[in-house]
Amino acid sequence: MDIQQYMQTLGKAARAASREMAKASTHAKNAALVSIAAKLRDRAPELLAANARDLEQARADGLEPAMIDRLTLSAKGVESMAAGLEQIAALADPVGEITDMRRRPSGIQVGHMRVPLGVIGIIYEARPNVTADAAGLCIKSGNAAILRGGREALHCNQAIAACVREGLEAAGLPAAGVQVVETTDREAVGCLITMPEFVDVIVPRGGKSLIERVSRDARVPVIKHLDGNCHVFLDDTADPAKALPIVENSKTQRYGTCNTTESLLVSRPVAEALLPAIAQMLAGKDVELRCCAESLAILSRDASLIPYLKPAAKTDWSEEYLAPIISIKVVAGVDEAINHINDFSSHHTDAIVTENHSHAMRFLREVDSASVMINASTRFADGFEYGLGAEVGISTDKIHARGPVGLEGLTSQKWVVFGNGEVRK
Repeated sequence: MDIQQYMQTLGKAARAASREMAKASTHAKNAALVSIAAKLRDRAPELLAANARDLEQARADGLEPAMIDRLTLSAKGVESMAAGLEQIAALADPVGEITDMRRRPSGIQVGHMRVPLGVIGIIYEARPNVTADAAGLCIKSGNAAILRGGREALHCNQAIAACVREGLEAAGLPAAGVQVVETTDREAVGCLITMPEFVDVIVPRGGKSLIERVSRDARVPVIKHLDGNCHVFLDDTADPAKALPIVENSKTQRYGTCNTTESLLVSRPVAEALLPAIAQMLAGKDVELRCCAESLAILSRDASLIPYLKPAAKTDWSEEYLAPIISIKVVAGVDEAINHINDFSSHHTDAIVTENHSHAMRFLREVDSASVMINASTRFADGFEYGLGAEVGISTDKIHARGPVGLEGLTSQKWVVFGNGEVRK
C-alpha cells in the first residue's frame, strides 16, 4: 500500500463529505447516531470477539497493564458507547446557532453563527470506545472525521467503524463522513497531520510521545493535552467523611486515565488526623505512597504502612504515574497548595476538599487548570459526566477549546451581518 496516496484519498473523500455533513439537518444527524447505537448493541458479541483478538495480541506483545486496561472493552462498555451516542443525539445541535446579535449605529445587526470546523483528524491509542465517541461528536457537530486508532485496537476499531458507516448511510449521510484508517503504519500519522488542504484540526489522544510528535510535526492546528497530573488538596476544614471517599475514587477507581489523581496535598493542621486513615485505605489497594519528609514521618509510625512508603523525589510532584502510585505532600495551607499545583500540575484537573467557602472560591479562581473542582472526585473530568455526551479529548490549551472537548469545541464561529440596504459612509 502506498501510504501517502491512501491518506490523500481519505483526505479528498473527507473534504467532500465535510460539505455534506455541514449542511445536514439535525434530524439526519440524530437518525445516524441512533442507528449507530442500535448497531453497536446488536453486534455486541462481534465487538467483544474482535476486542478479545486485540487483547490476546496485546498480551503477547507485552503491553503494560495500564494499556491493557484502556484497551479492554466489556459488555458494559459497549452499552456505554451506545448510550453516549444517544445522549449526543438528545443534545441541542450547535450548528447554525446565532448569538450575540446587536444593532450598530449604521443600522446593521452584527452577531455570531456557530459552524463546523470541517475535517477533524483524531489520532488515538488503545481505547476502542474513542472510535464511537469521536464519530458521534463529529457527526452531531457537522464535521467529517478521519480516525486513526492504534494497532493494538485494530480489529475492534474496524468492527465499530462498520457500524458507523452503516448508520451514516441509513440516515442518508455520506459514509465518508467518518473514515477509520485501515493501516497501522506510522507513516499514516505523518501524512494525516501534514495535509492542511484536507484536514482542519488534529486531536491526538494517547501517550506523551505521540502528542509531542504531533505537536512538533503537525501543519494543522492541534487540540491536545500532554499529561494528567491531577491533584486533590485536603484543606484545613476538610470533612473526613468527604475526604476519604474522594481520594479513594480519584486515585483508585481506575489507574490508567488522565483524570486520575496522582498527587495528594494535605493542609498541615489536619495532616495528623486525616493522613493515617487515607494511607491505610490506599495501602489496602496496594498503592505505593511517595511521601514528603513530613508525611513520611507521620505515616512511618504505623508499621503496617512501612512496605508502602517511599521518600518522594522532586520529580514525583509532576509525574503522571498511570499506576497504583501517589505522591503525598503536607503543605502549610491553601496558599502553598495553589502555588504547588500551579508549579507542578499539568493544568488538567485539580480538586479541593473544604468546608471553607472563601478557600473554595480562591481555589476556583487561582488554580490554572482546565477543570477545577470543589468537594468532588477528579474522575468527573469527562465529557460524558459533564453532559457533553462524550468527548474527543481533553484540552489543556487556552485557545479555542479547554477541558473536555465536546460539540461546542468541535465548532467555530463566524460573523454574520443583517442589513436592510445600509451602506458605509
